[in-house]
Amino acid sequence: MSLNATPSGERIHICFFGCTNAGKSSVVNAFLNQKMSIVSDIKGTTTDPVEKAMELLPIGAVKIIDTAGFDDFSELGKARTDKTKKVLNKTDIAILVADRQLNNTDNELIGLFKEKQIPYIIAFNKADLLETVPESTQNTIYISAKTGFNIDKLKELVANLKDIKKERPLVSDLVNYGDFVVLVVPIDSSAPKGRLILPQQQVIRDLLDSGAIPIVTRDSELKNVLDKIKQPKLVITDSQVFNKVSKIVPEDIPLTSFSIIMARYKGDLPTQIHGANTLDKLSSGDKILIAEGCTHHRQCEDIGTVKLPRWIKEYTKKDFEFSFCSGTEFPDDLSEYKLIIHCGGCMLNDKEMKNRLNSAKAKNIPITNYGTMIAHINGILKRTTAMI
Repeated sequence: MSLNATPSGERIHICFFGCTNAGKSSVVNAFLNQKMSIVSDIKGTTTDPVEKAMELLPIGAVKIIDTAGFDDFSELGKARTDKTKKVLNKTDIAILVADRQLNNTDNELIGLFKEKQIPYIIAFNKADLLETVPESTQNTIYISAKTGFNIDKLKELVANLKDIKKERPLVSDLVNYGDFVVLVVPIDSSAPKGRLILPQQQVIRDLLDSGAIPIVTRDSELKNVLDKIKQPKLVITDSQVFNKVSKIVPEDIPLTSFSIIMARYKGDLPTQIHGANTLDKLSSGDKILIAEGCTHHRQCEDIGTVKLPRWIKEYTKKDFEFSFCSGTEFPDDLSEYKLIIHCGGCMLNDKEMKNRLNSAKAKNIPITNYGTMIAHINGILKRTTAMI
């Protein structure tokens, strides 16, 4: 992936909702000026969320998501509706497509937008069938997917929504122009061949943009690099080699990991530090959920399903019951778990990552992430979170 490409987790998610046959998919196609979704008069044509990345000025990189009709009450329709509700967890801007006037299902969706604090616009479709078209307001507009009427104005309404995504640094606020930052990237059997993982790419890009100087090395060459650089501003490592790297990096050089930086950038680091510390209070038999935001082929030494459970058992000398989830399958009911350990969430947008954190908080279930937990196990959590 190019360093200049915008990953899904950094895009504003603009999601279209509505009843079956309100013309939702037609509106999406008109909005994109291309055919993303299949359009038909048959109810339930859109069965699963359909996604498309694009640029929308002045917002920039966005992801458009077309969802299934929300008023399909069949057994299959319920499954589709459940998937639509999960989309709400990552929605930055909601567009409700209604057929000229609101019905009970539309009002239910509006209630969900308000409950989840999602900015929304009501787009009344099929304005071409009206004798008189009402004026648009700040969050209500009359459009026609068939004729293209007011589609550009709909885009303007979306683009003019304020404070949807506040720019914030990933790591550049921790360093100054010209500072050397050493990035430790181990090469092991589970590493993707020929490329860096997303958080590593993002850190490099952020450092370059700020004028800092990133130096990338494997853990096997780290000592030689530090001998030459002497006093880098910061060392950032893959959490999996925390134990080795912490012994190489002198105590007076700040040390952290890509995963901890992601917890700070996309989540709530104090909450996740607290979550890591609660491991010592758990008892054998307690359930721990290990969650990943993306789906990938599991390697024999997979960090989430193999290494973390092994390291936790070695550290605590206790037998816990581990459960695993990935992608969008984060459980709605978290009550059975005593601790949740989440990945850095680089593939999730802010909305979805914070929704998962808030879901755990609402149930008073401690939550942490891979890096903070590995730092705790190695006895260096305080050191690796001191600078950030």
